[in-house]
Amino acid sequence: MTSFDQILTEHHWLNAVLTLTALVVAALFANFVVKALLLKLVHRALGLTAYGRDEELRRHGVIERLANIMPALVMSAGIDLVPGLPQFAATVVKNVANAFIILSLAMTVSAALNIVDTTYHRRPSARLKPIKGYIQVVKIAVYVIAALLIIATLIDRSPVILLSGLGAMAAVLILVFQDTLLSLVAGIQISSTDMVRVGDWIEMPGQNADGDVIEIALHTVKVQNFDKTITTVPIRKLVTEPFKNWRGMQETGGRRIKRSLYLDQTSIRFLSDEDFDKLRLFGHLESYLQRKRAELDEWNGKLGERANFAANRRRSTNIGTFRAYVESYLRTHPGLRQDMTIMVRQMPPGPDGLPIEIYGFTNTIVWANYEGIQSDIFDHLYAILPEFDLRVFQNPSGQDLKALASSPARARRQPAAEPA
Repeated sequence: MTSFDQILTEHHWLNAVLTLTALVVAALFANFVVKALLLKLVHRALGLTAYGRDEELRRHGVIERLANIMPALVMSAGIDLVPGLPQFAATVVKNVANAFIILSLAMTVSAALNIVDTTYHRRPSARLKPIKGYIQVVKIAVYVIAALLIIATLIDRSPVILLSGLGAMAAVLILVFQDTLLSLVAGIQISSTDMVRVGDWIEMPGQNADGDVIEIALHTVKVQNFDKTITTVPIRKLVTEPFKNWRGMQETGGRRIKRSLYLDQTSIRFLSDEDFDKLRLFGHLESYLQRKRAELDEWNGKLGERANFAANRRRSTNIGTFRAYVESYLRTHPGLRQDMTIMVRQMPPGPDGLPIEIYGFTNTIVWANYEGIQSDIFDHLYAILPEFDLRVFQNPSGQDLKALASSPARARRQPAAEPA
């Protein structure tokens, strides 16, 4: 009976197949040992540290990706031990295994960079200086270097040869990575000038963005609008196009009110003595009218006989008194910042009436509270206008025109008065 050694001697291919099979089994066994045994020991050891107990950091799988290189190492180191295997086939297997090792190492570095980014964003100051764009640039560099090494390994050439050809490919690379380079420069400008931070409320009508910045990456800035939609803005647009950042309002703790009442100009008139006596009962006007009455009496007393003609005398108006009332009302309003500008001013009249602008700042930046304070102020002002014999201007509505058109008809239908 022919011994097993004689069979292997007579059939060289069988010896190569068996050795290659044993090598594959050894690679699989090494993969099993590393992942089933060593990884468990490593995870158990890391479980004693803060990293091991942090699920958000562990999900990046740095150790798992690093463990993937073990089978490739076994194949790369043992392929030369296979007898009778052509040198070309051994070289191909070794080069592929080495390329896989390089790729696994690049993916491990990428996962480690994700951990760095996640850890950094937990710092309170992270939103002031986000580093996600820089992390992405490093990742691109890692994968570019890995791609060059993989290509050099697969073609069994020195990577120096490939690197020497990059000079000629510089123009092509600039065109390929044009957006990346521009975005990187824009990101550096934004970070260095502190134009935008994560959490800022920005308004960019050209990009349909109006909301909070939730992410600043290499190429894009994500804005969550107030309707909960997400707008992705190219980061270059923040440098080349105008936008409004509401951070200043948020930091000062006061949000501006700037709205006008439009008054009917035909309702403006001088105040009579009866009006003076009635308005003096208003708490917000008592001191003002006392001062005003004294000032007017002093001025008019110097006119002598000319004071008998009304056009020569100085007199208070209902609109001026109303402005004084509004300013006093705002000065005592609990919802306004008294240490910031409060102003009531008369704007140029127009076809929509005479604007009386109210300007001030609420003591809150919460949107709902801000709208509530603003609405309460104007509710009161609209309701108090008739006390000054002023009217709000309003364009005629359909009902107004209908009533106007029906008035002559009703007059014609009325019977004529009977003669006495």
